[in-house]
Amino acid sequence: MQEKKLIQVIRDNFFPIAGFIATFVSLGILFVLIIDVFKDGLSRIGIKFLTSYPSRFPQEAGILSAWVGTLWIMVLTALFIFPIGVASGIYLEEYAKPGKLKDFLEINISNLAGVPSIIYGLLGLQIFVYFFKLDRSVLAGALTLSLVVLPIVIVATREALKAVPLSLREASLALGANKLQTIFYQVIPCAFSGILSGVILAMSRAIGETAPLITIGALTYIAFLPTGPFTSEFPFITLAGLKDYFTVLPIQIFNWVSRPQKAFHENAAAGIIVLLFISLFINFLAIYLRIKFEKYMRRK
Repeated sequence: MQEKKLIQVIRDNFFPIAGFIATFVSLGILFVLIIDVFKDGLSRIGIKFLTSYPSRFPQEAGILSAWVGTLWIMVLTALFIFPIGVASGIYLEEYAKPGKLKDFLEINISNLAGVPSIIYGLLGLQIFVYFFKLDRSVLAGALTLSLVVLPIVIVATREALKAVPLSLREASLALGANKLQTIFYQVIPCAFSGILSGVILAMSRAIGETAPLITIGALTYIAFLPTGPFTSEFPFITLAGLKDYFTVLPIQIFNWVSRPQKAFHENAAAGIIVLLFISLFINFLAIYLRIKFEKYMRRK
């Protein structure tokens, strides 16, 4: 009896306290790192830094090509992972019949979410760069990053669909809707918040990835921007930029950190600040869209 009471006391007191301490220490370390980065890099943030190309002179160096390349890669990655990831999750959860094949796919997709990103970089190098001959282009980079984060979207989609009550599906079918109508008009709207959360998580990981992009040959020094996507001639949109070389902020930061001069380290800190704000902007935009969609669904 006393042992049960002791176990109860430990469970009710020790683990919550241990969890609080672990959270506090983690947030403290993160806070110290952010303060250190802002102290070193805030003075470099300015219009010139954001609109200048990289240079061998630290005071003249900027991140124009890096942040534009980052936006290119993130937009394309989102366009790839959202339809493919959501469709795959819907198939596995709603259509795939129980059996060895489904179990095999589920286990492997879950395991792929934990594979080191450098492996995806090697895969992207062989498939997109060499086999499809996309070279070291924006498109090859976006496709490679899509491989990295696609399992996250698939798993999140499945979990969101599982959370939708079975009674909702049964009620829709009882009213005469077929399975496709039930999924698109009842299940997906209810699960959309969870699906979008998975996309946010995937994009948050993708924006900081460096290893797979270095593996496929993304450049560390670029003094030009990818072409387009808009043009003055009809149809006013061009995809020529998909074949251009590129760099991204994590690679530019890595390049500056590897330099011995302190001024380049300050540039790297400033680049980290910009990358942090881009990541926060993408997250806030996705959260805003999710909230707006939830309000729209409640009105319906």
